[in-house]
Amino acid sequence: MFLSVNVDHIATLRQARLGAEPDPVEGALLAISGGADGITAHLREDRRHISDRDLTLLRQVITAPLNLEMAATDEMIAIALSVKPDMVTLVPEKRQELTTEGGLDVRGQKQRLSYVIGKIQSEGIPVSLFINPTEADVTTSAEISAEMVEIHTGLYANAVGEKAKATELQKIVHVVCIAQNVGLISNAGHGLNYRNVSAIAAIREVRGLYIGHGIMSRAIMTGIEKAVRQMRDLIRQAG
Repeated sequence: MFLSVNVDHIATLRQARLGAEPDPVEGALLAISGGADGITAHLREDRRHISDRDLTLLRQVITAPLNLEMAATDEMIAIALSVKPDMVTLVPEKRQELTTEGGLDVRGQKQRLSYVIGKIQSEGIPVSLFINPTEADVTTSAEISAEMVEIHTGLYANAVGEKAKATELQKIVHVVCIAQNVGLISNAGHGLNYRNVSAIAAIREVRGLYIGHGIMSRAIMTGIEKAVRQMRDLIRQAG
């Protein structure tokens, strides 16, 4: 199963001090070395983490497929057509949100999304829509000619109790089957981590998983001991 690693939160940490470290491009290269099949970056309208420069460097430096997450705005269309990522995932975006809170309103934005999909596809860039796990959103995505959908797994990831989690998982399985029937490729992502990913990864019809926060959170914890030892060695050597 394809794994695309989202490097947004490396940039979030950098932006906390508006400095140069940590570098999301370096993080992307390390992720690829660790086995990532692709890299995802969300260029938000408010530029709260990934910057235009990051996106340009990612396109120039990494050899793995680059997925650009973006809002369906004219500004982002122009950037996508200039940078030419390997694929675009259209996502909803609110200024006040901490992270993407749900899937696109595919039916309510059907005309706009159809226009944006056509513009991006005209340059040979495939388009995926980040959608809620509902039958209507899947069928509407097919109607407006998206090639792929990324099923929002947040409700599954945040469900409390085995019964609630099983219910949300079944919704995902159901819509993935519908997507296959209408000719859409299915991906999945949001809120996936080391405790809950296995059930989603076991859905054979899912092409790929798009994971960021869970991996970066684990990376901090698994890397702190090594980082402290390296700093301690430098201090000892200097003394």
